[in-house]
Amino acid sequence: MHAGLKLVPLALQTTSHVMALQEKIDQDIKAAMLAKDSARLRGLRAIKAAILLAKTEKGPSEVLTEDAEIKVLQKLAKQRRESADIYQQQSRNDLYQIEMEELSVIESFLPKQLSREEIEIVVQQLITETGANSPKDMGKIMGLANQKLAGKADGKTISEIAKALLA
Repeated sequence: MHAGLKLVPLALQTTSHVMALQEKIDQDIKAAMLAKDSARLRGLRAIKAAILLAKTEKGPSEVLTEDAEIKVLQKLAKQRRESADIYQQQSRNDLYQIEMEELSVIESFLPKQLSREEIEIVVQQLITETGANSPKDMGKIMGLANQKLAGKADGKTISEIAKALLA
């Protein structure tokens, strides 16, 4: 055997990130049930359902990539934020609170989101690198920014910043 070679058990080689996430969700669901934490349980069940739905849409033999998982989680978070905003406008604090609790659980599984200032720095770098100088270049900048900031910032914020910097 070579000195620099490491043997990794076959079980570890085939374990995907998806399974790790699903196992983590399942473990967290059990813990939330034991702790009688209904808010966390609701959020975890929403995540589990969305991931299972995304997997079945891809087909039984397909595996969700980490990027696909992040997109599913971002979609759930966006839905919760939008619902919470609506409930807040309608003075439905009971429903607003439920959405915010679920959002908190969902966000705990997402990568750390960048601050507005950090997003501005990245978008400004892209504008400088590409020579973009007018709102006509918005599409090019948005494409690059969405690629570079995938999972770390929502598209709406990126769009607002790009629009302001290209104006």
